Amino acid sequence: MIPLATEADPETVGPSLLYAIKQVELAIRARMDTILRPTGITALQYTALTVLRRRDGLSSAELARNSFVTAQTMGEMIAALERRGLVSRRVDPDNRRRMLTSVTGAGLELLDCYDPAFVALESQMVGRLSVRQRETLRQYLNSCRTGLAETSAH
Repeated sequence: MIPLATEADPETVGPSLLYAIKQVELAIRARMDTILRPTGITALQYTALTVLRRRDGLSSAELARNSFVTAQTMGEMIAALERRGLVSRRVDPDNRRRMLTSVTGAGLELLDCYDPAFVALESQMVGRLSVRQRETLRQYLNSCRTGLAETSAH
């Protein structure tokens, strides 16, 4: 068993898992920004559009939680995406104080256009892993996400 960084000399163990995961995230983000540069939207805006494609009609707060940004940031993102015609908002018929957000046809076209580039990016990222390792990685990452969701931030 490989010891955790806190259990052994940090110089012999290597970078922490948090550091390694952050490095992967930063590399992905940089590649996403490069891919999306011609569209004029950010990686965070693209993420919000993909969330809406899977779960139509979310409130701003729900979309913020699913996109891993603050409610204030999401409000600004929705406004920018709405100005570009990529999302639309409507009043929730069950709660007239809530606005529900949906991806528009133009937003879906943009996602469809860039899906192959993101499939290729993911394939490159996991290209050195076997199919079984890819599935195991997916399970491990989902377990990590669930573990963090079960605790409150301090």
